[in-house]
Amino acid sequence: MDKKKYKKVAVGGTFDRFHYGHRKLLKKAFEIGEMVIVGVSSDIFGGAKGDIDPCNERMSNLVHFLAELYNNFHISRLDDAYGTTIYEDDFDAIVVSKETEPTAIEINKIRKNKGMKVIDIIAIDFVFADDGIPISSTRIRNGEIDIKGHLLSDENLI
Repeated sequence: MDKKKYKKVAVGGTFDRFHYGHRKLLKKAFEIGEMVIVGVSSDIFGGAKGDIDPCNERMSNLVHFLAELYNNFHISRLDDAYGTTIYEDDFDAIVVSKETEPTAIEINKIRKNKGMKVIDIIAIDFVFADDGIPISSTRIRNGEIDIKGHLLSDENLI
């Protein structure tokens, strides 16, 4: 097994309507991390995004998906945007989307103010749907695209 660049990597999200953007985010975390801590937005914290599946269901789906590929992860519930990254000094990196990169920058500011080491931020590009717009759980919920980014609505095909 190749030696990974980082010992402990954080990655987080709502992981609702688990799609190819989520897969890319997680794949990157596992490519670079010996241990990956996956935070899943709680019902209250994630609920701000709208009508999402219950946290326990999203966590269960994630465990099922990841356990078939990896054995070096821990999944926890996120009640805020930071999770344990602002309490545990042993994180080395965080994998984020371009959309959530500002949160990672904020995490490093908090860590620095607390006398903790800053962590490397790895920001991945969006995964785009067939129409060139990023895949998102909202678009899937709205019936515009499927989890792979294929267009579903007839009006988008014109």
